[in-house]
Amino acid sequence: MGCANGKCCSRDSSTSDEDSGHHQRGIRPYKNKDGLTQRSLELVHVPSHNFTLQYSSLTQNGYYPDTTDRENQDSFCIKTQIQGNPNVHFFGVFDGHGQYGAQCSNFVKDKLVEILSSDPTLLDDPLKAFNSAFLATNSELRDSEIDDALSGTTAITVLVVGDTLYVANVGDSRAVIAVKDGDRILAEDLSVDQTPFRKDEYDRVKLFGARVLSVDQVEGLKDPDIQHWGDEESHGGDPPRLWVPNGMYPGTAFTRSVGDSTAEKIGVIAVPEISIVRFTPSHLFFVVASDGVFEFLSSQTVVNMAAAYKDPNDACAAIAGDSYKRWLELENRTDDITIIIVQIKGLSNSGVGTTDSEVHSRPCQIGGSMNQSTAIVPPLMHQRPLESDMG
Repeated sequence: MGCANGKCCSRDSSTSDEDSGHHQRGIRPYKNKDGLTQRSLELVHVPSHNFTLQYSSLTQNGYYPDTTDRENQDSFCIKTQIQGNPNVHFFGVFDGHGQYGAQCSNFVKDKLVEILSSDPTLLDDPLKAFNSAFLATNSELRDSEIDDALSGTTAITVLVVGDTLYVANVGDSRAVIAVKDGDRILAEDLSVDQTPFRKDEYDRVKLFGARVLSVDQVEGLKDPDIQHWGDEESHGGDPPRLWVPNGMYPGTAFTRSVGDSTAEKIGVIAVPEISIVRFTPSHLFFVVASDGVFEFLSSQTVVNMAAAYKDPNDACAAIAGDSYKRWLELENRTDDITIIIVQIKGLSNSGVGTTDSEVHSRPCQIGGSMNQSTAIVPPLMHQRPLESDMG
């Protein structure tokens, strides 16, 4: 969810150096080619644990009937062999918003991986490196020629280091991993959307003086004193948004982002929440996507669809097509849609130290300020992150 004046739109950008199912009846690859960019199937070997990542990506311009030439504000980055290391690979999706959202998302997707790639501490302390990269990228965007007062980008990023997955997130895009459990394939969220629907995030931005109101409340159609909005799935059409104490802006529906210097004054921060997962043979693939995908599709639905295809190209197309269709059924427009699917091929017990899903969760204190900390989030929606960045 973006700004109050509508979902914000993307430019395709990327830097790149087990059979999960079968074709499912009723699901066909995406056929709408307008504003669509899809990369061919690629793969990269991870020699440290002798498995392969097979991946594809797709980005689709949103449809806005009043501005049919509106720029796609999503961007994505796939960079393999970070620092020349064949075991380190980066995948990220960036959902821009505001007047300069495309510029923001493209700046951040380039700068973030550049900073990570040049950090000599990356492999010694990936948590600290990820946190520092987000904060430095936010600072460099602020100092650039791009006006980020009312523009910015969300960022959902995945760093593969050998058999370990580090997921750093700001905003409401999402990463999810598919886990084989007997005859079932289950979706486990690797990130938790950062919105005012979350009590911890609501409480944090309130400490910075943010007013949290839906558009109907701001316009006087609903009681502004009611400070509960149900859950995101059932009340996503008019979500709670952040407003300055005495103004009708910025109206962000997320509580963390890169950029958004005006919203930063009321608690919108670029500090990522980070989850860590160690791959096991039960992990089949992971998905990284903008909220153009997850607005109307649950994580489990996305995993079910991705599991129906051997080829991640076809899976990306099917998910994008269904997302696009749902948008048009429920709205008079669509959001930009961007998705990366990464299949995990050939991982065996001999290459890992455990056969159980292992999630590490520990806070990482950066510097002397509590606002410079990283919350480590276990990849389960019902398990909230440890918050230590209260202002």
